[in-house]
Amino acid sequence: MRAFRSVGWVVLFGLALLSLACKEVAVAPAALSYSNNPAVYTVGTAIPTNTPTHGGGNPDSYTVSPALPDGLVLDSKSGSITGTPTTASAAASHTVTATNSAGSTTATLTITVNAKPAPISITTQPASQTVLVGQAATFTVVATGTGTLSYQWAKGGVAIPGATSASYTTPATVLADDGSSFTVDISDTNGNILSSNPAILTVTAVVPVTITTQPVDQSVMVGQTATFSVVASGSGTLTYQWSKDGVTIPSATAASYTTPATVIADNGSTFSVHITAGNGQSATSNSATLTVLSSSGGPGTCIATGSLAGMRHSHTATLLSSGKVLIVGGYSGTALDSAELYDPATGTFSSAGSLATARYSHTATLLPNGKVLVAGGYGFAGVSKSAELYDPATNSFSAAGSMVSERAEHTATSLPSGKVLIVSGRGLITYLKTAELYDPGTNAFTATAGVPIVARIDHTASLLGSGKVLITGGQTTGALSASELYDPATDAFTSTGGLSMPRVYHTATVLANGKVLVVGGALTDVAELYDPAAGTFTATAGNLVLQRAKLHAAVLLPTGQVLISGGLGSGGVVLSANELFDPATGSFTATGSMTTGRRIHTATLLGTGKVLLAAGLGGTYLLSAELYY
Repeated sequence: MRAFRSVGWVVLFGLALLSLACKEVAVAPAALSYSNNPAVYTVGTAIPTNTPTHGGGNPDSYTVSPALPDGLVLDSKSGSITGTPTTASAAASHTVTATNSAGSTTATLTITVNAKPAPISITTQPASQTVLVGQAATFTVVATGTGTLSYQWAKGGVAIPGATSASYTTPATVLADDGSSFTVDISDTNGNILSSNPAILTVTAVVPVTITTQPVDQSVMVGQTATFSVVASGSGTLTYQWSKDGVTIPSATAASYTTPATVIADNGSTFSVHITAGNGQSATSNSATLTVLSSSGGPGTCIATGSLAGMRHSHTATLLSSGKVLIVGGYSGTALDSAELYDPATGTFSSAGSLATARYSHTATLLPNGKVLVAGGYGFAGVSKSAELYDPATNSFSAAGSMVSERAEHTATSLPSGKVLIVSGRGLITYLKTAELYDPGTNAFTATAGVPIVARIDHTASLLGSGKVLITGGQTTGALSASELYDPATDAFTSTGGLSMPRVYHTATVLANGKVLVVGGALTDVAELYDPAAGTFTATAGNLVLQRAKLHAAVLLPTGQVLISGGLGSGGVVLSANELFDPATGSFTATGSMTTGRRIHTATLLGTGKVLLAAGLGGTYLLSAELYY
């Protein structure tokens, strides 16, 4: 029995030892590492799972410090990192710790998150091309994107072998290429692809020479030259050859041809030009006729020149620094918003854009900067206070500051300071006894400190050598003889001597000697001179050849004489007759008449010494123009 107990204890003890031998002993994890380290990711792109490996015992949990970049997640059980980065960050170290009951191990993981790459962007699309048969065409694209961009051009959707740059030049074209479509696929280093818009190739067999402006007839005095011009288009470089009466003129091989000094024998000659293009196409212009006038037939002659595009009177005509004449607005059954340019070189009128406000009986004043101030007048809404500027550089009108007062039939005078004095005129309700100044520097109008002495419309304003402005005649309830002076130095108006008779719609011309010639404005042949030194008017030594009641034009010629043109005569007849005033003798003499009777027209001295007489009112509204030589 005792022996049996001893055996039992031995068995129990053995079993206990066996149990201890079989029990697992805990081991700490070791040698933790990640499959992707260092890791570089991109904002917005899901990362491949970054899985850890380790030695030793299995971790129970994983932690990381500092936190992973935004959008990335550490699985606390497996230690795997997943997610999509949302914010770019520079390379940074993150310590991952794997832990179990026996201990822990760490791994340092470096992670960089790059910004999302820029997409491909085409800043310049390929442009359609037009070429002649046999010529090549070049298509070009400008694009931006990430890394080095690759290109592949296609014709009609089929890739072109070797066409792998930003530009592609076709082989020599054939007619079958006409209408072909060219595109380019652009790839970046991220595998993105963007296709361009299609560009169309037009292949033309023949481009003819087209003459858009034919040579025009010219009229000159004996000894003067005449210039004939043509405007044409065609393929490549154009060559020109002028002929006179069908005979080639040596060395006359430009788009314009200027004759030598003319003789009477040149009268009636015709001039044309043959134009040849680079593709062999050619064209011959119309013939233009040269008229040569004898200077022995009288002191002056009027010859028709190009016609305006639109009939008008009560317009303005302003000589520009280029030598061209700007015709603005006017009336032709309604107020006009059109403007035209007369070119003395071609004798033609062309469009000068449109006014913002249709107007007539307005003023137009050349400014020192070469622009023209157009102010006031009558429009669709009645009397206007609007003003606008014509810019020869752009051949267009833009708004200027509004006048202080609405006014029409006023005067505008360019002062030595560059400012423009605007005096009186008809207002919304009554005749105005106000004045204002336009300042080009501020593009604004301000009232003068001084007030005109008399309210008036249809008067004249003349800049004197002293810088003062003589304002004379006009009407309120009746014609006026009163005159006054504006002094820019004091910004004030003062009285001066009066006319010998009331005058309205007259003309006042400053002579080379500083005196002012006043003509017409009443049915009279008496003219008078204002002497700034004495402040008085006196009758001229001689009388006008014809009585001119009103609405004529006057212009100072380079000779010092004054040309008096058209207007209303006795019995309300519209005059075509012209006459000259000679300051040396104080007398008037007849000169060549206009081809058409005119009133409310304009007379503009050109740089050539000729006078442009334009439009006006005869038996009807006129669109014709002529030159006085």
